[in-house]
Amino acid sequence: MIEIKSKKQGAELTSIKFNGKEMLYQGEIWNRHAPILFPIVGKLKNNETIINGKTYHMNQHGFARDMEFMELEKNDLEHRYMLESNQETLKMFPFKFQLYVSHKLEENSVITTYEVVNKDEKKMIFGIGGHPAYICDYSSGKYSIEFEKQENNIKFLSLDNGLIMKKEAKNILENNSIKLDKNSFINDAIIMKNINSNKVYLKENDKKILEFDFTGFPYLGMWAKIGAPFVCIEPWMNTADKVNTDGKFSSKENIITLKPNDEFKCSYKVLFFASVPKNRTGK
Repeated sequence: MIEIKSKKQGAELTSIKFNGKEMLYQGEIWNRHAPILFPIVGKLKNNETIINGKTYHMNQHGFARDMEFMELEKNDLEHRYMLESNQETLKMFPFKFQLYVSHKLEENSVITTYEVVNKDEKKMIFGIGGHPAYICDYSSGKYSIEFEKQENNIKFLSLDNGLIMKKEAKNILENNSIKLDKNSFINDAIIMKNINSNKVYLKENDKKILEFDFTGFPYLGMWAKIGAPFVCIEPWMNTADKVNTDGKFSSKENIITLKPNDEFKCSYKVLFFASVPKNRTGK
C-alpha cells in the first residue's frame, strides 16, 4: 500500500510510502520533496519579467511552492488544495487566478493534477510544472532513465546560470536511456524537448523502480544536488527564460494563455514497482 502525507504550504507531497518504504526524498541536502512550479518554470533573467508593459519580480520556479493553500479535501485516496490570488501574488503576477492541486492514490500509483482557472477580466499567461524528488543513489552508477519509445528527434537544452542557451547540449542518450552517474548534474539540470515518449522508467540496473507518465508535457527535466541520494523527474509545460530573451513574459516559449473564466488542467502519474531502492536519509 502507498501512504501519502501532504502539508498546506505549497500543497506539496512530503511522503509516498510503498510496501513500507519511503519513495520521496526525505533528506537534509535539499529541503523540498515535490514542489509545484507556478506561475513560472525555471528562472527569469535577472528574476524579472515584463507583463503588459510593467516589470514584475519573481524568484526561480515562482511563488506557489512557498504559499499557504486552502485544504479542500483530505481522505485516504485524495488530497486537494487551492491557492487563490491575493494582494501578495498580484505584486508579482498581475492576474487573478485559482490554482488547484490534487494528489490521488490509485493502487500502486500517485496522480498529481494541476488546474488553473483565470478569474480575471483579461487574458492570463503563465507557466506550470512539477518537481518531485525520488530516492535514488544516482552517483552509484547503477541507475538510468529509460524512455518508453524510440527517441530520434529529442533535443537537450543547455543552461547558463539557469537560462536557456541558444546552443543545444550534447545528446546523452545511449540505447534510448540516460545513464546516471556522479557527473550527471555537474552542469545543472538535464532538460529535454521534442520527446516522442509519454513515459520514462527509473531503473536500478535492469529492475524498474517506477514508471513516470508525463503525457501532455512538452518538456522533461531531471535534476539533483551533487552527491545527494535522489533524482527529480520534472514534467514542465514551459521552461526558463532564454539567455537572449527580450524580457517579455508573453515571449516565453510555450507560454500558456487562458481567456477569462477558462481553465487549464494537466497531470502526471507515477507508478511504483515491487522492487524499490533502500531507504536513504541523505545524511
